[in-house]
Amino acid sequence: MRLSPSSTPCIRRRSVPTALALAALLLAPTAATAAPGNPGAHCAHLAKIRVPGAERQQSACLDELTTAGTVASGHTDPADWAGLTPERLAVPSGVPGVQIDGYFPDTSTTNTNHGWRHDAQFVIRLPDVWNGGLVVAGTPGNREQYANDRAIADWVLSRGYAYAATDKGNTGPAFYRDGKAPGDAIAEWNDRLTQLTRVARATVTQRYHRPPSRTLVTGMSNGGYLVRWQLENHPELYDGGVDWEGTLWRSDGPNLLGFLPKALRHYPVYAAGGEGARQARKALHAAGFPAGSEFLWPYYYQFYWDLTQRIYREEIDPGFDGAAEAGTPYCPTGTPACDTDYDYAARPDEARQAVEKIALTGRIGRPLITVQGTLDVLLPISQDSDVYARMVREAGRGHLYRYYRIEGGTHTDSLVDMFPDRLRPLTPCHRTAFTALESWLTAGHRPPSSRTVGLPAGADAATLLNTCSLDGRDHTRSPSPS
Repeated sequence: MRLSPSSTPCIRRRSVPTALALAALLLAPTAATAAPGNPGAHCAHLAKIRVPGAERQQSACLDELTTAGTVASGHTDPADWAGLTPERLAVPSGVPGVQIDGYFPDTSTTNTNHGWRHDAQFVIRLPDVWNGGLVVAGTPGNREQYANDRAIADWVLSRGYAYAATDKGNTGPAFYRDGKAPGDAIAEWNDRLTQLTRVARATVTQRYHRPPSRTLVTGMSNGGYLVRWQLENHPELYDGGVDWEGTLWRSDGPNLLGFLPKALRHYPVYAAGGEGARQARKALHAAGFPAGSEFLWPYYYQFYWDLTQRIYREEIDPGFDGAAEAGTPYCPTGTPACDTDYDYAARPDEARQAVEKIALTGRIGRPLITVQGTLDVLLPISQDSDVYARMVREAGRGHLYRYYRIEGGTHTDSLVDMFPDRLRPLTPCHRTAFTALESWLTAGHRPPSSRTVGLPAGADAATLLNTCSLDGRDHTRSPSPS
């Protein structure tokens, strides 16, 4: 269900303090409790915290807001974040506070967390010791509201931020059933993150008796797309954002409906070997899948390319397969209404009009940092962030933007566990980018120039799991794509 403009209250932004004042607010923790030694003090006024516009909410006083405690207490769902982070990623702890779960009015029912069977679910976490900031996020893929808990929420909570996340208003592989017209389901994602940001700011103000001094937006994949869209369309709500491999939607391309059918068409020929394999490999490279990523192609073919193409094509262009729903899995070329043969450029204008509802422009209004791996073979970097970086520059917003191409990174960090000698995790690079954004906003320290971040000489897997330098001093090469 799409939101109307009046669905959420307007939050008036405070006047912008000086950089030094912002830095002081961000770095000075605020105790949300009574005196130390009173373990129940932070729950004393729990019942008075109301999330504006929520149809349902339930609040809990927790000894631990990170997954070090919420897994056992039932305040997260590990299935939501499975496969997104390296297995050995450290889990911070020592963050007591309040968690609020709930949902906003909606008509779709794909999200089954809490047994609610109700979409537009959210989670808001309010640490006892608050640094003055708020981080909001939408989820990657079609996952539910806890999907960022390991990759993002644990870390920002341990740094003192309040945190809020939304399920984007529809979830699961049949998300395209939501909405009345093509493109509506994805358009709702944008509305839901705008809604959450407004109400989370109001909720934070109730909890700490002052509004957040800093509101940052971040997310990966589809969540990264939301970061881009929000900073283009609602910059008044945010101070900045970090986009982790955001999905690119452009009505005239490139977009995933252009390159994924080529992967489905040429990969089986490549995998079969023989006479056509060499040409099929070249065709995959030409479609954007980078040389050197071949070892990842079997995994992405099995788990990502086919499903992603079919469900997003159904959302954008349901008429392609007539009365069928999301096509036929792994259909060979020549099969009627087969997504392997889908040609976005040749489709009727209705498909481009659906994409136009959700399209990006590059006209960001707040500082934005993008990170993406060079071995991303779900959203190949040459068809995604390289293009978005050009869009930002062409829109005259390059002074608000930094873009770091992470050599050896791929779309999901769990694959680092499978290929530790070939891949590097993006999680530490996201965190480095996040701290660079903080410094940019609070102290005016502009981040290093956009560049390709090479692998440090001699770095082992343990080092890469914990560090990611963006300054170029230990990189193998540094030019940014033109």
